[in-house]
Amino acid sequence: MVTLIWMSLLIAGCGGKPTLAVYLRANTGDLARPHSVDNRVVSFVVEPGTPARAIGEQLVSAGLIGDALLFEAYVVTNNLAAQLEAGTFELAPSMTMLEIVAKLQDAKDPSITVTIPEGWRLEQVAAFLEETNLFGDAVDGISAQARRYAQLAGSGQLEPLDATRYPFLHLRPPDSSLEGYLFPDTYELPATFATAEDLLTRQLDAFAARALPLYNAAQSAGATNLSLHEVLTLASIVEREAVVGVERPAIAGVYLNRLDVGMQLDADPTVQYAMGYQPAAGQWWKTPVFLEEYAAVDSPYNTYLYPGLPPGPIAGPGLGSIQGVLAPENHDFLYFVALPDGSGAHVFARTFAEHQENVERYLRGH
Repeated sequence: MVTLIWMSLLIAGCGGKPTLAVYLRANTGDLARPHSVDNRVVSFVVEPGTPARAIGEQLVSAGLIGDALLFEAYVVTNNLAAQLEAGTFELAPSMTMLEIVAKLQDAKDPSITVTIPEGWRLEQVAAFLEETNLFGDAVDGISAQARRYAQLAGSGQLEPLDATRYPFLHLRPPDSSLEGYLFPDTYELPATFATAEDLLTRQLDAFAARALPLYNAAQSAGATNLSLHEVLTLASIVEREAVVGVERPAIAGVYLNRLDVGMQLDADPTVQYAMGYQPAAGQWWKTPVFLEEYAAVDSPYNTYLYPGLPPGPIAGPGLGSIQGVLAPENHDFLYFVALPDGSGAHVFARTFAEHQENVERYLRGH
């Protein structure tokens, strides 16, 4: 009844900001009281240009507040009307009016979340984006944006992106893809009209913020004589080899020792990368790889055939693998073999003879 009387006064011409201020003072205590104990979430939409009075009435209709006039009085008296944003808000009747007003000043566009796992190759990521229709543009199972992601990342083109933000990319060898530079993590994208460039930009920004400082610090301290591209290349191999996280520095140490003494890396993941997608098995990383296949795959990425590091990364390494290469374990191991217990752990050896003994003991049970 009190609210109706006040509204009648406003309609009669006795209102305005001073009257709203008086009503606010008389009902200030209600601002901090929830409308109800109901904590169900209501998606509340504010259209652009909606005045405070109309928003208050809509909040009442939605069961979120009980007094539209108090809402208007608080917003107008405190000069908050211009700060109310258009958008979709997740509100609840159990929220106080103060909490609701605060929420209405912070519109967040609907978003979707995508997780890019560590150790995936570019084509694998692009296939995942298409299969899940992440960009919401798939027609008959074909996503133009997922394929654009594959094309831009695979070619390493920087023209559609702001290349000035990523000077480290200009240090790559000519014609290099973005393999290894697109940081694997969880990202939020706009729920509507997300593009390949949106995801690529977020991944490169994350790389610049999280991975690049590790390399710069190690280089400044003289801890590595490898280029950024070489670090990422070796880290991507470590990422594919290491199942047990704590072994990353040890595995990195083995590969660095091999490089130091002029041995070939003989890294299985590089052969798997060169073999590409296996449609019969539905695998991006063929498992197992048989002995005769090591020599049959003629690719510069096959480190059983070609010395030194492969031309570039074979997957997206996480921070653990990058750190493992920048701060490897100091040992004299040159070999390792996976234990057969399914743990993913390895046993290491200094000589080929020791390695053969480990193979006989752990893989052949002799």
